[in-house]
Amino acid sequence: MTQPTFELTLERIALIRRMVVAWNPEGVGAPIVHPDAPYGSTDRDGDIFNVTGDDDGADEEHRALGDALAVFTANAVLKPGRYAYHNTLAKLASDDVGDVFRDEATGETPEHVTFDVAAEQVARVKALAIRWDAARDVPAVDTDAPYGPGVGLPTGHREMQPVLQIFLRYADLGPGDFSRGTSGWQPA
Repeated sequence: MTQPTFELTLERIALIRRMVVAWNPEGVGAPIVHPDAPYGSTDRDGDIFNVTGDDDGADEEHRALGDALAVFTANAVLKPGRYAYHNTLAKLASDDVGDVFRDEATGETPEHVTFDVAAEQVARVKALAIRWDAARDVPAVDTDAPYGPGVGLPTGHREMQPVLQIFLRYADLGPGDFSRGTSGWQPA
């Protein structure tokens, strides 16, 4: 029996790099791609068109980013270290999802984030249980079992929002075909 395969293209990698990672407070809490601005602006289809040049297949391409994110988190490489990024969440509403850096008293979120990523956190990214949140129409981490069934929450679990954002922006992985087996997504 042939295993399902997925093509991770340069365009999909470019869209992954643009993804905005927020915090989903449901369940035990977990990272989620921002449902109102998955690729940085509230014009989802326009963001996809700017990368792919295809104005007809935006829905299909957006849906494919669920598998693309799972492939990327399982296979990309990021060296531990200090990273910085522009925090797009500072300009987005936080009605449904939030930001672990948002000040509860003022509601403000920093525009720039500098964060130290440890090797253990990179390993946790690879273990994230990526799924499709059908209600919000975006990829998300499972809020009941973020690292898989039966795996407890590590200390610093909320740090996975900035860690995942950094991973998506800075981790290395080239295009190619990947197959999903019992141990997850692997190069085909």
